[in-house]
Amino acid sequence: MKNLEKMFYPESIAVIGANKVKGTVPCDIFFNILKAEYRGVVFPINPREKHLASIKTYKYVVDVEDPVDLAVIVFPSSVVHLALEQCGKKGIHAAVIISAGFKEVGGAGIEREEHIKKIAKEYGISFIGPNCLGVINTDPKVMLNASFARQMPEEGSIAFLSQSGALCTAVLDYAQAKHIGFSKFVSIGNKADISEIDLLYYLKDDPKTKVILLYLEEITDGRGLMKAAREIIEETGKPILAIKSGRTSAGASAAASHTGSLAGSDEICNAAFYQSGIIRCNDIEEMFNKAIAFTYQPLPKRNRVAIVTNAGGPGVLTTDAAVHDGLEISRFTPETTTILKKSLPRTANIKNPVDVIGDARADRYGIAISSVLKDENVDGVFVILTPQSMTEIDSIAQEISRLSSQFSKPIYTSFMGEADVASGIDILQRNKIPHYILPESMSSAFAATYNFKKMLGEKVQMVEPFTDVDKKKAHSILDKVIKTERKHLTEEEAVNILEAYGFPLFESSIATSPEEAADISERLGFPVVMKIISDDIVHKFDVKGVLLDISSKDEAIRSYDTMINNVRELRPDAKIKGIFVRKMIPKGEEVILGMKRDPTFGPVVMFGLGGILVELYKDVSFKVAPLDIKSIDSILAETKASAILSGVRGRTGRDIASIKTCIERLSQLAIECPQIQELDINPLIVLEEGKGSFVADAKIML
Repeated sequence: MKNLEKMFYPESIAVIGANKVKGTVPCDIFFNILKAEYRGVVFPINPREKHLASIKTYKYVVDVEDPVDLAVIVFPSSVVHLALEQCGKKGIHAAVIISAGFKEVGGAGIEREEHIKKIAKEYGISFIGPNCLGVINTDPKVMLNASFARQMPEEGSIAFLSQSGALCTAVLDYAQAKHIGFSKFVSIGNKADISEIDLLYYLKDDPKTKVILLYLEEITDGRGLMKAAREIIEETGKPILAIKSGRTSAGASAAASHTGSLAGSDEICNAAFYQSGIIRCNDIEEMFNKAIAFTYQPLPKRNRVAIVTNAGGPGVLTTDAAVHDGLEISRFTPETTTILKKSLPRTANIKNPVDVIGDARADRYGIAISSVLKDENVDGVFVILTPQSMTEIDSIAQEISRLSSQFSKPIYTSFMGEADVASGIDILQRNKIPHYILPESMSSAFAATYNFKKMLGEKVQMVEPFTDVDKKKAHSILDKVIKTERKHLTEEEAVNILEAYGFPLFESSIATSPEEAADISERLGFPVVMKIISDDIVHKFDVKGVLLDISSKDEAIRSYDTMINNVRELRPDAKIKGIFVRKMIPKGEEVILGMKRDPTFGPVVMFGLGGILVELYKDVSFKVAPLDIKSIDSILAETKASAILSGVRGRTGRDIASIKTCIERLSQLAIECPQIQELDINPLIVLEEGKGSFVADAKIML
């Protein structure tokens, strides 16, 4: 944090590799620092020049007589290590490495990146990059533009962190056109040293930052990111909005379990962001639509909105969008209705949405907006304008700006069109009134702020660990399998693991002959199910290795022989250990529970509609373990299975409480047994309410 403070608030900067060749990165960075009117001292480092822009140059950074807080390195990648070593000798502890040609190019670039990391560690240097656009801090105390962006952004309270330098320049241009200001603007590049997590912790305590935006192409420490986000949101109330690219998993190898094949990186990322409070956005426009809502206006107390429009159609569209996004269309008090009826023309609609009619001027808009803002049943107002020949566009924008300063309720606007409304939009944006091209976008932004406010008031309740589990037994089984170098547990081993963690199981046993199968079946009580046991077979149905509803000793003998013959015919290479016999579970709804260990976020739990068609329907939801109470409710609610289990169209409701208990146990198992890579309980058969649920089949992969 001390080094990051030097990076954002340096009293002196050395630009190592600065030159006077216009249109090159070293030149542009040096002159950007000067043009931004940086408040400190700049030392250009160039072995071949005596001065740059009348400023004395130094051959090497170690030649600078005065202390240097920040080094901005723009030398070719082949000599960056030499420059960094000199920074270390000079006692510089903060650097921004702009230069490309490192990990992103592969081969020798990877070695170069490892080399500079080693030097930085040796000298205690914290650095951003390499392969980045640079760092901007708009605080008037420093006015730092150590980047090769085309312009210095306006001062604001939004911090933007991006892994893509090219995207940064587009974002700056987009923001400048809309008068959106930034507190800090950082291109993190390859994240060889300082990561988005380090910067999040810095921004947590930055008084200039109210909202944090992230653009990420890869997440290397998912659990660290979740922890940082939770702490920032819980302790400061600062919202974090993120775009994560690479949503598809094209080319990924097929996984061995249903969970492994269904748990793509994007689904897991969604779950992780939800659990940590990060608001995920699909694109830049959505991100800034929501960011300005958080930055410019107070958070709504509740979700009740009023709509004021001069055109009926857009009002109806916005109403539909609001309801879709979970908002409530306010019912006005009698006092508000009376004022609107008295103040607006007869042809106006005084119900919500309020239609002030196409010929409305600024005074009519002002009366309607102020009236609904005063209403105790209104938590926020959406103002829509379509340009008519008599519409006072600029005056209406000024009236909205005036009213916004008088009320503590949020106002969002949509002046529809482009050329005719441009000057009015400019007034709104300069006065920090959120403006949206499409009126429907207002509801999405409002819903994001309302849901965030609601989340801030909710206390996270973690699930208490179960004390009836036998962790030692589970580890003993897993360790024995690992010694055999097998990747798949037999069903008997998987059942014993689940038994150790208290999952509900029907009694079972292993048979190695037809007669033994008959005796076991009789002892367990008919009907029974029989399954093949082989280290070489994972999906038993595929080799006709499962027979159900066996109801007599004779049938058990025949079933044993039939199954052995089926498997030998379809998988002659498979070594058969015996037949797993278990009492049949009564009929119920089939769901799936699963677990996958993700390389970024760690153990992830899955729930959904089960059975043999799980991958066809894909009615599943994911959460990162360990799960809290809210996440368990959410993982159930996000699936269609939830409605089926609750009892629909006359169906009997199922024992949802027992499913929640199983999910809680699975979450604990996932954390305490890191040897397990993938796990399927499919199906978990859920009986009527109060009668429990039972594991029918299980697979575990190491």
